[in-house]
Amino acid sequence: SLSAVAVNNRYVVTGSRDETIQIYDMKKKIEHGALLQHNGTITCLEFYGTAHLLSGAEDGLICIWNTKRWECLKSIKAHKGHVTSLSIHPSGKLALSVGTDKTLRTWNLVEGRSAFIKNLKQNAHIIKWSPDGERYVTVITSKVDIYKLDTASITGTITTEKRISSLRFITDSILAIAGDDEIIRFYSCDSQKCLCEFKAHENRIKDIYSFEREGQHVIVTASSDGYIKMWNLDLNKIKDVPSLLCEVNTKARLTCLAVWLDQASEMKENSDKAATLSQGNEDEKSSIVRKNKVCRTDKSVKAAKKKREITPEKQKSEAPLQKKKKKQNSSS
Repeated sequence: SLSAVAVNNRYVVTGSRDETIQIYDMKKKIEHGALLQHNGTITCLEFYGTAHLLSGAEDGLICIWNTKRWECLKSIKAHKGHVTSLSIHPSGKLALSVGTDKTLRTWNLVEGRSAFIKNLKQNAHIIKWSPDGERYVTVITSKVDIYKLDTASITGTITTEKRISSLRFITDSILAIAGDDEIIRFYSCDSQKCLCEFKAHENRIKDIYSFEREGQHVIVTASSDGYIKMWNLDLNKIKDVPSLLCEVNTKARLTCLAVWLDQASEMKENSDKAATLSQGNEDEKSSIVRKNKVCRTDKSVKAAKKKREITPEKQKSEAPLQKKKKKQNSSS
């Protein structure tokens, strides 16, 4: 079964109990290959921008991947037990992780080393940065502790009746919390008060995701009942129950959820509406440049598929070839 899923503008990656990370190219709609570095169930995956992916697993490792060549840049022995969750700061300079060794660890991603270790009274299974990076939250069973970045101290605690399975920042100060019941609750990080709650599913909610598109806030929920539902959230009327936009019965026992947005086509639609002819030509040139870049990386990916892992010697031999191609492309 799948244990983790993450998306960026091009790829979807999934982690599983089979100890592999599978990559899917959403632009070409093809399987892209597999990453084999962990010895244990993959527990968490998170992209940073378009160039990096972090993975954590039950082997206690956190791996940092370059998503251009899909090579492991660094493998860190992060926890003595399992890595249960990780989260990257919006700046990309820090990451937080929690594990079954009752620690919360801060990582300096610039230097790839441990920056700080905080002992927890119990094992936390979720860690998450706020969008502005000013605070972060940990989840221990049914309790959410809210921390401030500058003091690294707890500023408030939210407690629910049942175990929390998923948590999402809707804004910098509003949390959506889902757990081992059918109810989604919105909480204020400042007052720790419940702003709204509503029954979303007929069974426990496994994951919750949110995104903003064309000024509309959308929440997506997945449940053990097999349903994926999309809800429209009006932030100006946060106390009102969100309206159901659509639902689909997958007839599967859902375990995790992520939303991939076709941002390239959305950007193209927007530019077509607003852009002048000259701007349209510029967009066309930039998209051609992007296509050229993609073509260059495809060869190394095919090599990675065949060997499942690229050897350092292969990387060195491919690097000068790529430089030549870059020169040819620039001269053309």
